[in-house]
Amino acid sequence: METWITPFEPPPAPGDVPEAFPSPFDELGPHALARRAAEMMQAELRRGFVAPGVPTSTLDGPEGGKMFGVLVVQAPDGRIGFLRAFSSMLAGQWELEGFVPPLFHREARARVEPAGEAVVKQLFARAEELRTSPELVSLRSAHEAQEARHAEERAALRARHEERRKRRHARRAEIMASDALSEAGKREALHALDQESRGDKAELRRLEATQEEEQRALVPKRARLERRLRALERLRRIVCRALMKRIHDAYVVPNARGERRPLRALFAPGEPPSGAADCAAPKLLAHALTHGLRPLALAEFWWGAPPSAGGRAAGAFYGACRDKCGPLLPFMLEGLRISSPRIFSPPAAVAKDLAIVFEDAWIVVVDKPHGLLSVPGKDVSVTDSVLARLRARYPHATGPLLVHRLDLDTSGLLVAALDLRTHAALQRQFVHREVQKRYVAWIAGHVRGEQGTIDFPMRVDLEDRPRQIHDPVHGKPAITRWQVLERKGERTRVAFFPLTGRTHQLRVHAAHPLGLGAPIVGDRLYGHPDDRLMLHAESLSFQHPETGQPVSFERPAPF
Repeated sequence: METWITPFEPPPAPGDVPEAFPSPFDELGPHALARRAAEMMQAELRRGFVAPGVPTSTLDGPEGGKMFGVLVVQAPDGRIGFLRAFSSMLAGQWELEGFVPPLFHREARARVEPAGEAVVKQLFARAEELRTSPELVSLRSAHEAQEARHAEERAALRARHEERRKRRHARRAEIMASDALSEAGKREALHALDQESRGDKAELRRLEATQEEEQRALVPKRARLERRLRALERLRRIVCRALMKRIHDAYVVPNARGERRPLRALFAPGEPPSGAADCAAPKLLAHALTHGLRPLALAEFWWGAPPSAGGRAAGAFYGACRDKCGPLLPFMLEGLRISSPRIFSPPAAVAKDLAIVFEDAWIVVVDKPHGLLSVPGKDVSVTDSVLARLRARYPHATGPLLVHRLDLDTSGLLVAALDLRTHAALQRQFVHREVQKRYVAWIAGHVRGEQGTIDFPMRVDLEDRPRQIHDPVHGKPAITRWQVLERKGERTRVAFFPLTGRTHQLRVHAAHPLGLGAPIVGDRLYGHPDDRLMLHAESLSFQHPETGQPVSFERPAPF
């Protein structure tokens, strides 16, 4: 048991120990004692090894980094130290020297997992063999070529028919206006045109019948193979779900009252998500609670390369995840005195005046200080915002006022419209990317290159709002041009020119490996918190909605 506890040297003073266990969902960072434990572990990681035989460089590979956790505990004899854990597996292993073991029962999982995984892999291989089989590939290719040829044939026929229809229309007008034709002659001529129209319809029906006949030679064969493929994939999903249920049955979760409950019962009536109870926090708590250790404080941090979606920075602290740990940790902590989670909220008021850069009868341009909301947030206790201040200053203004927004942590230029018509005109310019914006930022790292364009889609992280992540499938386009302005030590001053306006676009494009690969200084969401986020909207150019003249405004960054 002693091998799992790392002692503090020197031991913490009584006043350093929290009276109640800090909530694992706290958004304002870990308790100072847990932070101290985490920093001790991070110092060890910097020496080059996670555990004997496992270099830290493993976390910089294609699979990315890992979430680690430390749990400060008190032994029955009063000594205080900390346990350490990693989420899921590391270097293909569930257990590494110096880290607490996983929560599941090893023998119970070993009885079901190998055989179940073998069946899943076999079904996957069969599906992949069918998906890439020459017969199915050939049928798909032939069908796609056939559909393209049929579409071209129908388009060509429609074009011919449309040309004939126009000629018939003109001919009908000539016939009706003709004085040279008798009434009987007109009827005969019009009848001939009607017959030609019927002939076109018959020609279209013959083409459709021919195409349907050709499709019958291909479609059923392809459909038969694809039904088999879908059946294999459905079977694999059914087997996977059944296997996950049996694997989850190997997890029994303890709590501080001495109770134990099956993992699946904690997520009922649903099923646990994949990886539930494999995060660092439940591993640490389970080990402490089953070995008579009193949990005192918890910290979880990321180490290594960011995940493919982004949203994690090496060395940064993160609260427990809501989807996997939300139903789990509250049960495990029952029996302990728990502090309420601290939630990040903007300051109740920002004393700094709202600087007016320009105003006339139609628009007003302001310099927003950092820490001030653009519009009121969800926290009803915080009423201060740029919008609220503008409403007070311009009581007779109509419409939404603000045409765009800046993040709470970002400072700089914002434009507002004092009437609905002006607001609509300005919004059109933003929608059509006719507004030129320039931001300046300090990046917490050395940026490679001097300029470039970042282009990858983004969306909100549904499990960790308000963070945004890279998602090539469901994300919306996000494009930013950038240029290095200055290099100073380990920091780089960069100008950003956003061509789209996604939430947190510049912050994600800076921090993500597909972007600059380093967060903006002071970014509490995508990097490390500091006195402020070093991001400022310093230039704004657009066409004045009333005069039609180009206007430009600048306000240098205060950093």
